[in-house]
Amino acid sequence: MQAELIAAAQALDALGFMPSKSGNLSCRTERGCLITPAGLPYAETGPEDLVEVAPDGSVLGGHRRPSSEWRLHMAIYAARPEAGAVVHTHSPFATALSCARQPIPPFHYMIALAGGADIRCSAYATFGTAALAEATIAALEGRRAALLANHGAVAIGKSLAGAQTLAMEVENLARQYLALRAAGLPPVLLTEAELREVFAQFGDYGRLT
Repeated sequence: MQAELIAAAQALDALGFMPSKSGNLSCRTERGCLITPAGLPYAETGPEDLVEVAPDGSVLGGHRRPSSEWRLHMAIYAARPEAGAVVHTHSPFATALSCARQPIPPFHYMIALAGGADIRCSAYATFGTAALAEATIAALEGRRAALLANHGAVAIGKSLAGAQTLAMEVENLARQYLALRAAGLPPVLLTEAELREVFAQFGDYGRLT
């Protein structure tokens, strides 16, 4: 689990999804979650720097401070028992859209990968707070990904690989959607009937991974 977390964090960092030591990843454990540390560049992070955190925030293992967003991660694990991993990024296009506090509408069928007809943007709350955790849970209701207002994006998965893949797709969708808007082209949104066909076609592919 430790090696997988480090590899995922460093891969997302290399893509520009974690600028200035931002963003954080975690995996559920029996006692809480294993999360990336606060304030350490991902290129310099090793397995020994990961922190195991209890639901109340107490450190169960590790010598560093956990990410300031541990509340967000623990709230997701409490609310979504199917989630085994959480990926929170500051990827550029998703973050830009979150700063407009706009959702990603169903302009492309891959929106269904996030579990619903859109990718919501949460209400705004200060980073690292219980209020942000609550706002995130609300935005994730019936979804596997959300934008965080004036902040970034979050994706959940049964596995870390699944959460990482979804975080990358959220960024891809945000980039495409903003490109359409920048070009002055109004996106043609999928209808409810078309979305139902998409979900039926997805089958197991659309389930949490």
